[in-house]
Amino acid sequence: MGQFFDELETRSAETRAAEIALRLPQQVALAQGLSGYGSRLEGVDASAITTAEALASLPVLRKSDLGAAQKKAPPFGGLTAVNAVGFAHIFQSPGPIYEPGNMSHDWWRAGRFLAAAGIGSGDIVQNCFSYHLTPAGMMFENGARAVGAAVLPAGVGQTELQAQAAHDIGCTAYVGTPDYLKLILDKAEEMGLKLKFSKAAVGGGALFPSLRQEYKDRGIMCLQSYGTADLGTIAYETPAMEGMIVDEGVIVEIVRPGTGDPVAPGEVGEVVVTTLNPDYPLIRFATGDMSAVMEGQSPCGRTNMRIKGWMGRADQTTKIKGMFVRPEQVAAFVAKHSEIFKARVVAKRQGEMDAMTVMVEAEGGDAAAYAKSVSEVLKLKGEIEIVGRGSLPNDGKVIEDLRSYD
Repeated sequence: MGQFFDELETRSAETRAAEIALRLPQQVALAQGLSGYGSRLEGVDASAITTAEALASLPVLRKSDLGAAQKKAPPFGGLTAVNAVGFAHIFQSPGPIYEPGNMSHDWWRAGRFLAAAGIGSGDIVQNCFSYHLTPAGMMFENGARAVGAAVLPAGVGQTELQAQAAHDIGCTAYVGTPDYLKLILDKAEEMGLKLKFSKAAVGGGALFPSLRQEYKDRGIMCLQSYGTADLGTIAYETPAMEGMIVDEGVIVEIVRPGTGDPVAPGEVGEVVVTTLNPDYPLIRFATGDMSAVMEGQSPCGRTNMRIKGWMGRADQTTKIKGMFVRPEQVAAFVAKHSEIFKARVVAKRQGEMDAMTVMVEAEGGDAAAYAKSVSEVLKLKGEIEIVGRGSLPNDGKVIEDLRSYD
């Protein structure tokens, strides 16, 4: 199901673990020597960080940390041993946040996804990701070269010219956001042009089932990947379409929002990624995205861990009674009571006033003690509702806002 990019995708769990045990301590030691990590990794024994489980003892690095570090030490905040002129590209994302890029073999690891989508030698890829400021265009340009495909660097916009070029050149594969391909197809139909697209590798937005089906009806197999400007490809679909396979160049953890604490397999939480790229060794980088681990192995033959794909954002910060309530505060409340499995703050309206209920998943427990802790940690008073284990939805939410803003 989809051609394999290399032998790493089908290696045994034992072989993968042994390779991680070798490379991960090197990454941590490299990060320790970089000024951008400051005191974050001070005192850490890098040689002991050999597994994802061991990573959980290290602090999480957030996007806000990158921005703060980059203001102090532009452009990359001291998080790489190579200065700006040591990279082929410098990109800008909203914030602004600056990301490095290189042209070495599949530096962002997009090739693995393109290979899974069946793209390779003999294909002409119409790359409709932006080439301006943001890295997506170059990510997939680099990946297409890694699988031996030719590239039309189309970028975004000028749909009529794109349709004409796709027809004239005979592009066989589309790369870009999920919905822009439909605009090209519809424009080509309007112009009376026959296109040869049979494969699409998309990202940067939601691929709705109805849109995937429309592409299938038009003879195009469409698969999606999940990645970020900072990390490159994190996970990707294969033709099996049973979750997303985690890329071989990263280690993924799913943690409780607002913390660095791993959740159980299958439970929804925030995606935290450690990259094995020595050029830019981000350790426990919190993406702000939600997902969950899928147990078992993909029927496509790839053996790495699977996640369910993008399941929303982890930043659930909500203002209640004029005060911000943050996921890390909810985590601090839970940590004060060992018998609590998890909790959820629910914001609602009672008349014209804000009200807060804290749903506590525990076996029994003392509502009065919980109310006191809530007042101390969240700085707000709220009603306590104790529910049995497994009662709260498995959606990763620790703060839910039920107020209508219409």
